[in-house]
Amino acid sequence: MENLPNCPKCGSEYTYEDGSMLVCPVCAHEWTLESETENNEDVKVVKDANGKILNDGDTVSVIKDLKVKGSSSVIKIGTKVKNIRLVDGDHDIDCKIEGFGAMKLKSEFVKKI
Repeated sequence: MENLPNCPKCGSEYTYEDGSMLVCPVCAHEWTLESETENNEDVKVVKDANGKILNDGDTVSVIKDLKVKGSSSVIKIGTKVKNIRLVDGDHDIDCKIEGFGAMKLKSEFVKKI
């Protein structure tokens, strides 16, 4: 009997082969050996309007006037946003803007400083 890897979802050691698939009887997770050997880090790369890679803690600048939904105020072009945090979703930057508070921005409307 060959040594099969533990389940990547629940860690169970009772995995078995079913054709070309590996199956976990505990959580019913199915995967292939090829997916196990690939790099499991699906890191999303977030880039600014100029194509520079953004990281948590960066300082960015807004490149166009942005209307704030549900308010009559506008975030002006050139507004600095310090200490950004990258998140998943359509609006991929989570930040606090002075005078506005907590906000989510799209990376396509900022440039890295």
